[in-house]
Amino acid sequence: MTAIAATLIIVRSGLDWYYFSITRDYSFNVFFFPAIIIGAVLPMFGLFVMLLIGWLRKSKLTQTLAWALGQAAVIGWLISSFYKSLTGRIPPPHIIVTDISKQFNFGFFKEGIFWGWPSSHTTIAFAMAFTLMTLYPKNKIIKLISFIYALYIGIGVAFDIHWFSEFIAGAIIGAVIGIVVGKSFKEREPELFN
Repeated sequence: MTAIAATLIIVRSGLDWYYFSITRDYSFNVFFFPAIIIGAVLPMFGLFVMLLIGWLRKSKLTQTLAWALGQAAVIGWLISSFYKSLTGRIPPPHIIVTDISKQFNFGFFKEGIFWGWPSSHTTIAFAMAFTLMTLYPKNKIIKLISFIYALYIGIGVAFDIHWFSEFIAGAIIGAVIGIVVGKSFKEREPELFN
């Protein structure tokens, strides 16, 4: 509900279009474009590599972390894809034309599951980051690096393929998913995370 309310405020106030118009500078895209690739590749292949390393080293902690982060990523992807299948949000154009930030095509599969509200990249990144932050609440380095990673992915996609409101909604939804998954694994494996 918070993600929907935040989106309504950002879209209706014109902040989505304003953010879009001030972030079309090429220098921003050079720095933030890798976020699109990293946000897609790391959850898929990075977690597989982490699981493989845990298995080869017979490290229950590494394997459990990989499963926790993987679960957060899958749940984040499923939830964001479900919402996208219903909202049909028009993606930002590659050039500034006219304000289309308020256009949604509500209905089932009007724009597919790859475009729209919320940002899957952001949802997954924040779900993984908040899973780690919940599992290691006292480790300031893990919390800082996790949050910077998620923020970089979220802001990066909001500079190119998503509206600002889709980044904010993805961050909110992802954070909730991460906290729930982190608490679940912490309760299941107290010897590893306490």
